[in-house]
Amino acid sequence: MEANATGGFLRFFTDLPDPRTGNFVRYSLHSMIIIAIMAVICGADGWVQIEEWGNCKLEWLKTFLDLPYGIPSHDTFGRVFSLIDPDAFERCFLSWVATMVDPSVARQLAIDGKALRQSFLRGWDKSGMAHLVTALVSQGDNRLVFSQVAVEKKENEIVAIPALLKLLDLHGATVTIDAMGCQRAIAQQIVEGGGDYILPTKDNQEVLAEKVDNVMQDLILDHKKGQEAPIDYFEQIQEDHGRKETRRVWVSNAVEHLSKDLRDKWAGLATMVVVERTRQNYGDFTGKVSVEQCCYISSIKNASAETIAQLIRGHWSIENQLHWQLDVSFREDDCRIRKGHGAENYSRLRRIAVNILARAKTLKVGMKTKRLIAGWSNDHLLRLIQP
Repeated sequence: MEANATGGFLRFFTDLPDPRTGNFVRYSLHSMIIIAIMAVICGADGWVQIEEWGNCKLEWLKTFLDLPYGIPSHDTFGRVFSLIDPDAFERCFLSWVATMVDPSVARQLAIDGKALRQSFLRGWDKSGMAHLVTALVSQGDNRLVFSQVAVEKKENEIVAIPALLKLLDLHGATVTIDAMGCQRAIAQQIVEGGGDYILPTKDNQEVLAEKVDNVMQDLILDHKKGQEAPIDYFEQIQEDHGRKETRRVWVSNAVEHLSKDLRDKWAGLATMVVVERTRQNYGDFTGKVSVEQCCYISSIKNASAETIAQLIRGHWSIENQLHWQLDVSFREDDCRIRKGHGAENYSRLRRIAVNILARAKTLKVGMKTKRLIAGWSNDHLLRLIQP
């Protein structure tokens, strides 16, 4: 079994260019990547812990890796990963993830950004903080980190999103982005790539938001009065964690009520959406109820309100299921890696681990416990990284 340990998904990283120069390289890049990925799966949260994990597993690792000089030091891990080309690393990552996604099956691509909060060099200057824009693909019950690109700061997400979309196969996918991604060029790119979009309209598209809201409020009023209106309605009530939330969704394909000039600016515009969220916290003794309303535009034609509601709800899985896992189970916000490309490349190691552990459906435990089990059992770890 150990003889095949470097097969499976690890074969996709064999061609990653080695950034080191010189005639003598003591530790092979492929071995370092394998050790780092395994260690992160097993609970390592930094280069020191990767080195210590490797030393504890050295005799076992020697059964399938050539390690004549033992385990590299944490300084060596940090230096090498700070030099690895993150774009090349991402291409390897993307080629692996693509094998786990069926392009013929409907899927949702949720795109969102996340800051690596401790990745700045100096406490008084946080301008160098790494910020990543990530695509999470949802296909049925399976959710995987699909791709990511780095930007210098959050404002540059508008530049990063088109770059990320270029890496993705958009055909047949529904792309959801937060309000920052509600840009005409982004909508055009998604439609030209064969996908559909659902985008929230807020202050950054003030005219669009106002016009959509005006049209939809008139249609909603007709619907509430029992009059015939080109609108579909869906309601969902959820109670958990001491809170009751009611989500009401109205969807209309009557985009002809918008001006032709406005319609022509947004590629494939076919649907207008209003989502109203009413929340009541049972722990709030004032009994205060909060109501929030948001408008969306979409290129999806003739979709039901229930379908649109599920897709909008599904977008927040990138926050609840990925960002939360990275912060809580992988302590990403506490990581102080900051040299070169180290922060970005280590984040990619975490996302590799998230995808691998997410596939372990037989274990009905949380992500943190899955990491512990992988660290306790060599056989279980090998099953995770093999096909």
